[in-house]
Amino acid sequence: MIFVGEGALLWRAVRHTLDHNLPVDLVCGPAPAAEAARPDVPIRAVADVNSVAAELVAASTDGVVWSLNNRMIFRTPVLSTGLRILNIHHGPLPAYRGLPEVALVYAMLHGEREFAATLHQVDEGIDTGPPLAANSYPIGPDEPYHVVLRRGLQTCHQLFERCVPLVAADPAWAGEPTPPTGADDGDYFGRKALARLPQHRSHPNFARATDLGFLAGYLPELATALR
Repeated sequence: MIFVGEGALLWRAVRHTLDHNLPVDLVCGPAPAAEAARPDVPIRAVADVNSVAAELVAASTDGVVWSLNNRMIFRTPVLSTGLRILNIHHGPLPAYRGLPEVALVYAMLHGEREFAATLHQVDEGIDTGPPLAANSYPIGPDEPYHVVLRRGLQTCHQLFERCVPLVAADPAWAGEPTPPTGADDGDYFGRKALARLPQHRSHPNFARATDLGFLAGYLPELATALR
């Protein structure tokens, strides 16, 4: 298996995979922090995963690429290789596509009482590939954003733990018969949606939905937009 992405969510998944005696062929993404990297794992530091498509093919032993906390968009150079790319998206699909940290703010503004992590196969769009599995979690009516986000990240990892043995046993695993997903008329929450957030300051849920707490330093774009 190849892993593409960065940060704690990615490296937690890599550790889990190794601890369960499953192969990690390559980790690809921005250069990891020293405390995250492992000497027993090959790492390819890169800003654009599409520039190393041939390297991914050469490294892969099972044809599977996991995308976790990954900001890079897979384009034709990788999508045309035949590798199967599986992404864990923090959000129910297709209702909340785009930047997960932005989508969650809007979900809380919309009064959602439930959110989800979704495993889907990557296609040419952004978060538009077919969902394979999902884990949902509750949003308490008085909970601040930073509490909900931490629960969501844990749910993302739990979904990975649940699905990785299924994919390891069958790289062509077709997913759950009817994976729970969001509404069919979803929206995309990208940087334009991020820029619109200050327009919602009068919303009764705004303070709670934008309370980044200790996570503000980890979400610089969101913190800047909310100033």
